[in-house]
Amino acid sequence: MQSLTERQETILALIVHEYIETAKPISSKMLVAKYNLGISSATVRNEMVSLTEANVIRQPHTSAGRVPTEEGYRYFVRRLLRDTGLSSDEKRKISHQFHQARADVDEWVRLAASILAQQSHVASLVTAPHPERAIFKHLELINTSGQQVLLVLVLQGGDVRQQMLTLSEVMDQTHLSRVANQITARCYGKFVDGIRKISASFSDLAQDVVKLVIDVMSHTDAVSSGEIHRDGLSNVLNQPEFADSESARQALRVLEGRGFLDEVLAKALSPQVGGVHVVIGGEGAWEELKDCSMILARYGAQGYATGALGVLGPIRMAYGHSISTVRYVAGLMSDLVIETFVG
Repeated sequence: MQSLTERQETILALIVHEYIETAKPISSKMLVAKYNLGISSATVRNEMVSLTEANVIRQPHTSAGRVPTEEGYRYFVRRLLRDTGLSSDEKRKISHQFHQARADVDEWVRLAASILAQQSHVASLVTAPHPERAIFKHLELINTSGQQVLLVLVLQGGDVRQQMLTLSEVMDQTHLSRVANQITARCYGKFVDGIRKISASFSDLAQDVVKLVIDVMSHTDAVSSGEIHRDGLSNVLNQPEFADSESARQALRVLEGRGFLDEVLAKALSPQVGGVHVVIGGEGAWEELKDCSMILARYGAQGYATGALGVLGPIRMAYGHSISTVRYVAGLMSDLVIETFVG
């Protein structure tokens, strides 16, 4: 990405800003009339020619003004965009909504999707936090019939696994509950490796149960992302860029395609929590995103559970405000996940 002069960067930033606001080509005459640039309209036109040659703006029609190209948006976001941040009132409002919600991970995820869509005026997607490794939380042993016992294993984050266990002899519920409580007390908060290290110290019956617990936890899929919540699709479909029905269907397929979203999240996002990643026009990797931009972030507690969140809209997106919103909501979600999985 070639460097522009300071004046060219100023003109590019103004074109991007105005086009995001109006969705109409920007003329040199309009820029001179609206902004005190200290240069003539002819000079601005000359600079626009240079910017066009640099492929950061283009001229849709012969007599029209200019609009940013994908490269222009990328230059703007990566080199010119300043951290606008959210206002104190916006942060207070968002934070209040989270604190008013019940202490329930699913509700937090739905709320995050709703807030992102409302604040950014585009579509949002949020994956539920998923443990990077299964973590023991609670165990129940339920007497069903004869020697058959239902093992109910609860993992950190609320995942529940059930498995039938056949005992060598019939045990009453009181005895089963006592064994389950002993295992819970010693295994709480442990990964599989930690439970395996202490398994030999349990009684014979408890050892059989712990062996099954280890097997269940080992087979827990701790790699795939959690359920995806979406909101604000109408925000995207109402944009001028998607007035064409095919563009609208493409946006819909992008949001509804679970396999595709998993691929984008896996390749675009670092496994580390923190930071915001912007994908503009598919970055040459995803044809499905050629008319869209995504702003993504990973949230959660590293080593315990993480999820992803972000927004999707037309390339003509209010990047500054959307990036600030995604970053702030990701921070709040990380705090909530840390309280749930770690605290």
